[in-house]
Amino acid sequence: MTALQKDRHREPATAAVDPPARRRVDARRRPAHRRYRWFTPWLYLLVPLALVVTFTYLPIADMLGYSVTDWDGISPTSDTVGAKNYVDLATRPELFKVFLVSGVYLVASFVQIAAALYFATVLSFDTRLRNLFKGILFFPYLINGVAIGFVFLYFFQPGGTLDTVLGLLGMHGKHLWLGDPNLVNTSLAGVSVWRYMGLNLVLFLGAIQSIPAHLYEAAALDGANRWQQFRHIIAPSIKPILSLSVILAVSGSLAVFEIPYVMTGGANGSETFVIQTVKLAFKFDKVGLASASAVVLLVLILLVTWIQRRLVPEERVELS
Repeated sequence: MTALQKDRHREPATAAVDPPARRRVDARRRPAHRRYRWFTPWLYLLVPLALVVTFTYLPIADMLGYSVTDWDGISPTSDTVGAKNYVDLATRPELFKVFLVSGVYLVASFVQIAAALYFATVLSFDTRLRNLFKGILFFPYLINGVAIGFVFLYFFQPGGTLDTVLGLLGMHGKHLWLGDPNLVNTSLAGVSVWRYMGLNLVLFLGAIQSIPAHLYEAAALDGANRWQQFRHIIAPSIKPILSLSVILAVSGSLAVFEIPYVMTGGANGSETFVIQTVKLAFKFDKVGLASASAVVLLVLILLVTWIQRRLVPEERVELS
C-alpha cells in the first residue's frame, strides 16, 4: 500500500457525510440566538409599524367605509348608499371650483421653490453672515400656523402694516387684502411662501453641501463663474431633491387648509378643497359626502405623484 493510499484511509469519517447533512448538523449545533437573528430587526420595527397602521391605514380604511354611507357623524347607525356620494361630487361642479384656488397656491409654490433654491445657492458659498441669514429664513417654518395666521391678520388689515409700508413708498390708500376676491388668494399664497420657504431652503442646503468640494475647485480652474457652477454642478446634483420639492408643492397646493381657514375661514372666494370638506362634515353634517371628498383628494394626490414620477423618473446621481 502506497503512502497516498494510507493517507486516504486516515481521512475522518465525517468527510463521507453529504453537504446537506453537514449543514443540518451545523444548524443544530448553532446557538439559538444566531438561528433567530433574522427576527431581531422586526422587533425594533414592531412599534413604528403598529403606530403607522393604527394612525394612518386604519383611519384611511374607516374613511373609505364612511364614503359609501350617508352617516351624519352623530347617529349611531347609517345606511349604505354605494357610489351615490361620488356621483354627487361628480355632478356638482361647484364642489370642484375650489381647485382654481389651489392653482394660485401651486404658482406660489413654484415661486417658493425658486426663491429657496436661490437663497440656498447663495448661502452655500462663502457669504458673510450666512449662518444668520439661514436662521432668519428658516425661522418662519418653526412658528405655529395658527399664530402666523393671526399675525398676518393684522398685517393685511386696511390701514395695517402692509398699507403703512406701501404708504411710505408713495402708494397711499387702504386695500382690502383679505376682503377683495381678486386679492385674497394672492395674499394668502404669499403667506404660505413666507412660511414654507425655510423647509425647501434646508433641503436644498443639505443637498448642495453634499457636493464634493473638488468639483467646485476644478470648475474654478476651468474659469467657470457662479452661474456656470450652478448650471453644470449644483442643478444636476440636486435633481432628486428638486423632484421631491415639486411633489410636495403639488400635494401641498391641493391640500391647503391651515392659513386660509384661520385668516378668512374660506370667505371671499378663498375656500379650498379641504376647507370645503371640513364644512361638509362638521357644518352640514354630511360625513359620508365629506369622506368621499377626502378619498377623491387622496386619489388626486397619488395620481399627480405617479404622473410626476413617470415624467421625471428618479435618477441616481453619482458625485465624483
